[in-house]
Amino acid sequence: MKVKEQKEQLREMKADELKDQADALKESLFRLKFRKALGVGNTLADIRREKKTLARVYTLMNEGKAKKGQAE
Repeated sequence: MKVKEQKEQLREMKADELKDQADALKESLFRLKFRKALGVGNTLADIRREKKTLARVYTLMNEGKAKKGQAE
């Protein structure tokens, strides 16, 4: 999936969906780090991709909190 498509897809998600996505990414990142420690496969690029995606999710979650705070 291209980055632009991924950003659009993440922006369409609601807050609870973003939280679920963040949890899934954390678990995936844990598993990738574990595989790296075992020396199974080339996982460095996958780890970087997951970290960036997780950062995007956190950014969108914080933007949603900021918008919610301004609305009140």
